Amino acid sequence: MSTATLTKPPVTEPPALRQGEADGRIGLRANLRHTGALIRRNLLWIKNDPESMFDAILMPVIFTLLFVYVFGGSIGQSLGGGQHQYVQYVIPGMLAMMSMNIAQGVGTGFNEDFHKGIMDRFRSLPIGRSSVLVAKISVELLRMLVATTVLMIVAALVGFDFNSWPGLFAAVGLAVLFGSGIMWIFLVLGVTMKNAQSVQAMGFLVMMPLQFGSSIFAPTKSMPGWLEAFTKYNPMSGLADASRGLMLGGSYPIAHGLIVTLAWTVGLTAVMAPYAIYKFRTKS
Repeated sequence: MSTATLTKPPVTEPPALRQGEADGRIGLRANLRHTGALIRRNLLWIKNDPESMFDAILMPVIFTLLFVYVFGGSIGQSLGGGQHQYVQYVIPGMLAMMSMNIAQGVGTGFNEDFHKGIMDRFRSLPIGRSSVLVAKISVELLRMLVATTVLMIVAALVGFDFNSWPGLFAAVGLAVLFGSGIMWIFLVLGVTMKNAQSVQAMGFLVMMPLQFGSSIFAPTKSMPGWLEAFTKYNPMSGLADASRGLMLGGSYPIAHGLIVTLAWTVGLTAVMAPYAIYKFRTKS
């Protein structure tokens, strides 16, 4: 009887794996490729679950109609006009509100992916850890642009005056930039909280004071002194005021709101992004 010798064929490892094992890190080109693949994966997930876009589509419609037709008359009179005057005031503020409300979704979705085991699979692959988080943020920014488009359509229907199209695009860009910064907070919540409900509850505790303690929905002059001082450096007030100045011009200043928004964006990204990546790497 002859004995057959079985030899295993050589296993060719993927270049990314060989690189990761060789130097302990993944290059920029590989990171970009991984990020692109993960963005595609997240977009396909949205395609298969279109209900996940309901908040981005319906929220601008519902909030705009509620604030314009419930509060528009009374607050518009305090602004020296009526409902039409309030529309001019609140729409740029709604742009700021959308940036934070959409940002919250990245935390709950990230947390759910952990409980489904998806993130464990990603962490077992030879891919850049930051690419997973950047892909999540990129898709949420696309959802934010969808929500902003819907908001602008509703704004046109309720009578908003688009005085400056370059200013409008600049305001949208500023909102997207700030949204990318604040999403890192929700990613940290998503990776540290036990479940999606906890992320959502903590997110509301973050959002409510920032949104309602700001100039988004009403002028701050009638607020108590301590609250007015808070709104002055509240990033939501900064974004709302800068958006009004860019979109409407006139008596709405831009410089202070722009500086506050950019400072918060840079600060949040510089502090929370490395911490979110660290927690993602070390989460057990």
